[in-house]
Amino acid sequence: MAVKPDIVTLDRIGEFDTLIDARTPAEFALDHLPGAVNLPVLDDEQRRLVGTIYKQAGAFEARRIGGAWVARNIARHVERTMQDKPAHWRPLVYCWRGGQRSGSFVLWLRQIGWAAAQLQGGYKGYRRWVVEQLQALPPTLRWRVVGGPTGSGKTRLLRALAARGAQVLDLEALARHRGSILGAWPDGQPQPSQKAFDTALVDALRRFDPARPVWVEAESRKIGAVQLPQALVDALQRAPRVQVEAPFAARLALVLEDYAWLGRDPQALAQRLTALRGLQPNDTLARWQTWALAGNLPDLFAELMTHHYDPLYRRSQDRSGVPPWRTVPVAALDTDGLNRAASDLLNDTGQGTHA
Repeated sequence: MAVKPDIVTLDRIGEFDTLIDARTPAEFALDHLPGAVNLPVLDDEQRRLVGTIYKQAGAFEARRIGGAWVARNIARHVERTMQDKPAHWRPLVYCWRGGQRSGSFVLWLRQIGWAAAQLQGGYKGYRRWVVEQLQALPPTLRWRVVGGPTGSGKTRLLRALAARGAQVLDLEALARHRGSILGAWPDGQPQPSQKAFDTALVDALRRFDPARPVWVEAESRKIGAVQLPQALVDALQRAPRVQVEAPFAARLALVLEDYAWLGRDPQALAQRLTALRGLQPNDTLARWQTWALAGNLPDLFAELMTHHYDPLYRRSQDRSGVPPWRTVPVAALDTDGLNRAASDLLNDTGQGTHA
């Protein structure tokens, strides 16, 4: 006699030892619940074929063929990944909306003897919850926004704050992008999908203590290809802002260090600069592309900062109309200078420091 699978809600995830995503690898790559492992009951091609058969030959034929694939795939997962699992192991399985894929997997596992359960609503229900959290969580937190022009060490200052026990949200790390035309991650690392970014953001927001400040770098609405939720944008616009000020020479040295990898492919760098066409005079853009091709990064980045990034930053500050809560002068953007700035900020907010 078949055992009816236990169906549980999102709030009970912590009761289980392993979270299994039974969707295809392509679905899993687009987004998945934090900590989930992908054990698909149908691979990408099998799912496509089942859908085609369903349309052409009907539901029974699709289930007959797809059922055999599901059985073989589940058997393979049991043989390859579950042979070391003890009798008391408790897996929680989900698919797109808590339907046949995860239900079939759970039935197999429960027949073996494991107390497997199915996530109610599957990924679709989880995604709905994520969207709700993106609106609900940002207003509950005490934000402190770190601003400053390009090269002023904002990301490094956040790291120094985190090292001293402060709560820090690194949006650029979550987005895998620095938020500018040259902000792509090194070596072609892709950005997450919007859904994966949302998932990572909610996972980070839920870990913060609302009673303590959360430090975050000032960002525009979009970081590369991903977009911040409106509730977070609104919360950051209302939050106290720290303005980092550093000498131009120190800023240029930091930019040259952080973006040195762009010099490894001069052609690609020159191509990236075409995004500024229409924003800069043609002769200026041509000069910058010539410097890019020649590997002349010091002159290129110096003019990019003075002609593009700094004016852009000044305009954004003028539009906000909100004066900074505090200005933080940093003479040297080295480890010592940023550590001192972090300690001063935390002392001012009553958080103190620790090693």
